[in-house]
Amino acid sequence: MEAQAVAKDWWLYHGTGEGADRRARLEAGPPPPWRRFNGVPDPEYAPPGCEGKAWRRTVERGEGYVPDEPEKDVVNTALLLRRPLLITGKPGVGKSSLAYSIATDLGLGPVLHWPITSRTVLRDGLYLYDAVGRLQEAGLEQLRPPGTAPAAPAAEPAAVPATAPAAEPAPVTAPSISRYLSLGPLGTALLPQDRPRVLLVDEIDKSDIDLPGDLLTVFEDGGFVIPELARLAKRSRTVPIGTADGLDATVRIEEGRVQCRYFPVVVLTSNGERDFPPAFLRRCVRLHLDAPGLGKLARIVRRRLGVDIETDEEYRELVRAFLDRAEDGDLATDQLLNAIQLRLAGAWSAPGDRDRFLDTVMQHLTGPTA
Repeated sequence: MEAQAVAKDWWLYHGTGEGADRRARLEAGPPPPWRRFNGVPDPEYAPPGCEGKAWRRTVERGEGYVPDEPEKDVVNTALLLRRPLLITGKPGVGKSSLAYSIATDLGLGPVLHWPITSRTVLRDGLYLYDAVGRLQEAGLEQLRPPGTAPAAPAAEPAAVPATAPAAEPAPVTAPSISRYLSLGPLGTALLPQDRPRVLLVDEIDKSDIDLPGDLLTVFEDGGFVIPELARLAKRSRTVPIGTADGLDATVRIEEGRVQCRYFPVVVLTSNGERDFPPAFLRRCVRLHLDAPGLGKLARIVRRRLGVDIETDEEYRELVRAFLDRAEDGDLATDQLLNAIQLRLAGAWSAPGDRDRFLDTVMQHLTGPTA
């Protein structure tokens, strides 16, 4: 079996949890001169902490991840340089889980998840604007009699004297737009805070060809402008809008600009379906994850399921079968965990069921039998 790596003094991320002291070092550590940002936090906004359903989901996914020493070296390099971490590897090797492991280990709050498709554009990650809803509101404003205001529920509209001069329709005020704007996962991650959020940009290789290039400016500037709010800055300098953390989470945006203070921990995953431009790669710290070997699988099984394959021949045989089948096509680690969980539950225990059992739970993801 592989030996456990000895923690290095410069590491912030260990992958073992209980990282309050290391989180303090992360917050206090000076950034490189070229990664300093000057965003001013909203004193009335507090990002979600280490509690609640979203945090429990992060912990459930992150605490079972078992990083190797080379992985810890690369992750900590990205943390210290405050650069995005681009993780490549075949499906099922744990690329996305590593983002949750970082958040769990350092207590950075729930992971912000931005799944990428071929139709995703940069604005989807920065902010969402319900233009149709805003137009509908504007239409209703035009239909109201001059000088009247929207009627509150269960209240009669105030009477307008017949001799009163006709009033101009009240302009749509800046605060009204806040109901139709909310920050996306990337926009929320870039809010100014003294502690970074973890943002998972999942399967960026599935994106439109322009998205990696569009991200470069945001990654370099550590911020962006919401044009709909910037145009209203003279009337309302500060406008509260929602965040990706839920309807109840709001933050005040000043003059339409979001500017980070501490660059977020950005984890981008790729299954290798496309290449990225050199300018994009230059701004990322890259990590390639290979399929885990016997030693790492043993540690994963022990941490996730409490099974020690060194002392239990039945489950050691399942790990060997998993590795043998992986030679003919890709398998995901969770397929091995599913197989062991079924055997722990007493399923597929008859000796004659072995081949059908393996064919059922360890189907290849690639190769001639996929």
